[in-house]
Amino acid sequence: MARRPMTKEAIARKTAKAKATREAKQKAALSELGIDVKRKKTRKPRKEMTPEQKAIAAERLAKAREAREPAKNSSYDETVRNLPDEHPLSLKKVKQWINTQKEILSSVKHFKDSKESSERNTYNVVATYVQNLEGYLKYGVYFDHKSGEHMENTIQHTCVKMAYYPDGTPKRTVGVYYTDLGKVYEGDNGSTISEQESIHKNGRKRRTRETA
Repeated sequence: MARRPMTKEAIARKTAKAKATREAKQKAALSELGIDVKRKKTRKPRKEMTPEQKAIAAERLAKAREAREPAKNSSYDETVRNLPDEHPLSLKKVKQWINTQKEILSSVKHFKDSKESSERNTYNVVATYVQNLEGYLKYGVYFDHKSGEHMENTIQHTCVKMAYYPDGTPKRTVGVYYTDLGKVYEGDNGSTISEQESIHKNGRKRRTRETA
């Protein structure tokens, strides 16, 4: 004898009963294990604010923001924090440079393990620049020889305190600006700094053998 098809109401009652039985068995099993299962409370949706309430809330928020103290940026070096925003290496400017360079670094991250040396070099240059900028904000010492949002500027090093050899001759580094010279030092007669140190150590310039 064929079964009569169940009505929608009968199907709903059967489904609800099966669900209740399943939940009861699950609860009993958890109770045996000593696990207390509590149903999470569901938050009621907030009532939509009226235009008057929104205006009052906005006014309160504005007053709270005005009363709040400005960010101290205590994680940054004090000398960097105290620089005015117009300074070429101010905190505001360098933070913007870091954000821009991090976006560039993200766009070239696939260059990191590239087979092309030029692509690996591009990634390393950007990554090093970001690291140096973050180090400047933390320690107050600018490590990189480039500056700017897109590394468009070159840092010119300046000697602020002279050092001397035992005979009284000033020690100088090629590419550094010296105030007593009023220009960037390019070496004596085209010699490099290592050659100059050799002169002061040995009393004469070391000759190098030329090879064809």
